[in-house]
Formats: sequence, structure tokens, C-alpha cells
Amino acid sequence: MLADQMMAGLELMLLGMGIVFVFLTILIFTLRGMCVLANWLDDSAEVQTAPAAITVTDDGAADASVIAAISAAISRYRANHNS
Repeated sequence: MLADQMMAGLELMLLGMGIVFVFLTILIFTLRGMCVLANWLDDSAEVQTAPAAITVTDDGAADASVIAAISAAISRYRANHNS
């Protein structure tokens, strides 16, 4: 009687593990297929745009808005990382 219960438990365990294994295998192949499909549908992946260039005038001075943005970023960084 105890042996029958152990065998039933073992069969149930193997059945459960098999179902989980099959489900995870299907999930992996589905995710890989979706990744391939997304890359195939994404036309912008092939076109890479260059980053915006900093405008420099003839005398070598950078644009005032760029200087202001860099100064603000440095000030914010120093304020957040003050030791």
C-alpha cells in the first residue's frame, strides 16, 4: 500500500515536471520567434542617425544654449554628488 502511494506520487511528480519542461521549452521558442519577428519588422534598426553636432561659430565659440545645458548638467551633478 505504501509502495503504491509512492509510485503514484512519483508518477504525479514526473508528469508535473514534464508539463513544466514542455511549457518552458515552448515559451523559449516563442520568445525567440517574437524577437526575430520584431527585428524583421523594425525598419529603424538599420538606419542609425548621427548625434546632433555642437554648433561652433567662426571664432571657435560654442552655441550659448549648448554652454548653458552643459553648465546646468555639471551644476546638477555636483549638487547630487557632493562629498
